[in-house]
Amino acid sequence: ADYRGEIKVILINHGDEAFEIERGMRIAQLVVAPVTQVQWHAVEDLNETARGAGGFGSTGTASPAR
Repeated sequence: ADYRGEIKVILINHGDEAFEIERGMRIAQLVVAPVTQVQWHAVEDLNETARGAGGFGSTGTASPAR
């Protein structure tokens, strides 16, 4: 990691009243995670899976294996 600058946070107040941020307040959470470098390979077809084309939220909705 070669970044040496300040870490900044964008805040949005969705309330109707003003909210004052003061030094020392805990307003953010930093999650340090690795950045994975990948190489993509184009394919003609994809193998079938139990989920099929089901997207987000479809986990566990497949019929049990027989």
